Formats: sequence, structure tokens, C-alpha cells
Amino acid sequence: MKKFIIILILLLFAQTVYALDVVYPKKNVVTINAKSTFFIGSSDPKKKLTVNGKTVDIHKSGGFAYVVPLNVGVNNFNLKSGREKLNFTITRPETKTPAQTKPVPQFKEYEAMRYGIITEENTPLRATPVDAGINRISHLQKGMPVVIDGEKGNFYSIILGSNKTGWINKRNIKFTDNGSSLAELSGYDYIDTDEFFIFVFHLDKMTPFELVEGDTFQIKIYNVSDNPENTYIMNFPLVKSPEQAKLSGYSARFSGTDFIVKIRKPVLVDNSKPLKGLKITIDAGHGGNENGAIGCLRDYEKDLNLAFAKQLEEELNRRGAKVFMTRKDDSALGLNERVEMANEEDSIIFISLHGNAVPDGYDPNAATGSSIFYYYKQAKPLADNIISEMTAKTGMKNDGVRQSSFAVVRNTNALSILIEIGYVINPADNAKMREKDFQKVTAKAIADGIEMYFKREK
Repeated sequence: MKKFIIILILLLFAQTVYALDVVYPKKNVVTINAKSTFFIGSSDPKKKLTVNGKTVDIHKSGGFAYVVPLNVGVNNFNLKSGREKLNFTITRPETKTPAQTKPVPQFKEYEAMRYGIITEENTPLRATPVDAGINRISHLQKGMPVVIDGEKGNFYSIILGSNKTGWINKRNIKFTDNGSSLAELSGYDYIDTDEFFIFVFHLDKMTPFELVEGDTFQIKIYNVSDNPENTYIMNFPLVKSPEQAKLSGYSARFSGTDFIVKIRKPVLVDNSKPLKGLKITIDAGHGGNENGAIGCLRDYEKDLNLAFAKQLEEELNRRGAKVFMTRKDDSALGLNERVEMANEEDSIIFISLHGNAVPDGYDPNAATGSSIFYYYKQAKPLADNIISEMTAKTGMKNDGVRQSSFAVVRNTNALSILIEIGYVINPADNAKMREKDFQKVTAKAIADGIEMYFKREK
């Protein structure tokens, strides 16, 4: 009996010691280069919590987020909840004035054209000499020859026809001693399958290309002889029929010197069961050693993502969809691996599920709601339908639909989107995201949004 009482006292003491839990900053002594930061964590809501004597609002779940300004130099913070105390020392480094501003890179035009070879698979061909953002024209294959007329900073200027240029990072090109400026197109074959319109263009070498989305789907093959502006253009009409046919995935790739473009045929569904037979890939973001963001209540984003993914899988299966999960457990996966899995399954929809966060300098209490990201225009209408259903049925704030260059949404084979269900570092959002009922309602709302996208007007 005495032994039992001692163990009970130790357990109660342990619970008291760990009642005040700070998940961010992750260490008690850190350096943060921002005008402000925040404390994220949990505490007993029945006890007063203070930071340097100022009262902190605690959510009924116990979660809290509290913003503190940072002065240049050493900042000391004392967190107190009842008898518990935690001390943090945060150093904000002094902003160094650069001795000399780096000159803005200028374009250097070559006296004569030079020839090069792409050295990395899926090398981005960009519209501007910036290695980030919404500026990708296409992705080029390893071994593709290119013609270069100059350079700017870390980029080479790539000739695209007679009046356009693109940019490729220097690290992705190897110069060759010789080459040819133009390719020859001898014709193309058209193949009509149950699911795709397929075009096979017969060229004598690989050459840069671009696919342009719109009511008319445009195929551009650059540096092709005997064509206006050295650019071959095919306009493939995507007429909006009474059945509301939509662009729902495409791909383009060289096989040898043949350029193969596959355009998914419009998906016509039965309005009584619009998801029946549709192939959908669900991607639970992060996993393995990659935890993602950590919530106020010390939930790992990777675990919340998987919980939502499993609920969505169940809901979509119930509606007749053919669902594929990139992971069903705490597995580690690369970004490209996730996309490849979806493409191997020939999915029409790819949904990556995540929890959101903000960096130092922002207020986690003001960051709340659901948002959806896409890269290619074909996916935006799907994102619009889903966000409308989610915010209407979950009560979450509409945090917007935005275009962004995340790796998992740069997949054209499927309608690819990334859903940020809520902010795990916002106490209210975090509390909701842990609830099973909220996970079920969210899954139902996402499925409803997909149905609304595919349903045909009567």
C-alpha cells in the first residue's frame, strides 16, 4: 500500500511538472532574427498563465499562442503558471549593414549562339531568371539539346522560337562543342483511346515545348523549322458542352525523339453518384522523420494529416471512388515519390492534406482558417468548389484559394491541390483539428466539393 501511494504521488507530481508545456520555441536558449516571435504551447486553463507578468489567454483546450516583441540583443522571458516556471533567453542579432550592395546581374549576350544539353531530369524552363515562384514554362528532360544566346546571373537564356526566350539555371546545363538550332517535324499521329486524346509528334530531336491551358488547349513546340517564328502550334479545342466538360489532366514527354502529348478526355459522370469509379489519390503530408508543424497541444502535423486522410479515404470509398493513399502509416516519402504514385495509379485527382503554420514575425492568433493551393489553372475550379463546401460545413474561416509552386501541385497528370485544413499553431484551429467529429465533417465537405465540381448542369 505504501509503495502504491509513493507511485501515485510521483505520477501526480509528474503531471504538475509537465502541465506547462512550450512547443515553440523548441529550446530555452535560441537566436531568432525577427522583430517578434511567439510562444506556442499548452497550460492548465484553470490557472493564470503569464509571460513577464502579462496575462496570456488560454483556450479551453489548454492551448495558447502569445506574441512577444524582440529587441536587438538578449531578451529574457519568464512564463509562469501556478507554481510552474519556464525561462527563455532569445537573442535577436543586430542587423548588419552590407559593406557593399551587390550589383544587379545584367544580361550578357553572346557573340554567337552556343549549344548545351540538359543534365537533370525535369529541369524547370522558366519565364524569368528567378529560381522560385510561378514562372515555370515547362519541365525538360535530361539529354535535351538547347540553344543559348546569353546569360544573366545564375541563368542561361534559352532560345524559344524566333521571338521568345526562357531561362534555365546554369547548374542544369552542360555546354557542347556543336549542335543545331532547329528541329524538323515530319508529322504526327493521333490516337483516340477510351480515356485520352493522344498526339505523337515525329521530330528528329528533342526540343523545348510549352502547354498552355485555356478554352483552347495549346501545344507549342519551339525551334521547329518551316513554321512561323520557328514555333509549331496546335490548338486543341476544349469546348464547354452542356455536360460541362473540363480539362482534367494532361502530360507531355519525349520518347526518343517522338513528342507524346496525352490529354484526358472530359469526365462525364452520373449525377446520382458522381464519384463512382473516379481514381483519387490522397496524400497525407509529411511522415517518418518529417513531423511538419507542431500544434499547441503537441500534436505532430504528420499525425493529424494522416487522421484526416483516413477519414477522407473512408468517405470517398463510400461514394464509389477508387481511392489510393500515398501512405497509410508513419512512413517517410519524398515529394516526387508522392506524385509518381498518383501518376502510376492514373489518378484524376491528387489531394495533399496539411496543417498550416506561420513564421516568426507573425501572429498565430490572427492566422486561422482553411486554404487551398494549386499551380495549374485546370485545378483552380476544383479548389474553389472544395473551399466553399469546407468553410460552409466546418465553420472554418475561408483563408483563400491561391496559386503556389509547391512540388506536389506541379503535377499536370491529375487535378492537383494542397489543402491546409487549419493552423495547428492557432489554439482554436488546433483544438478542432484533433476532434474526430471535425475530421469526419471535413472529409465529407471535401467529398461534397469534388462532387460539385464534377456534377453536370441539368
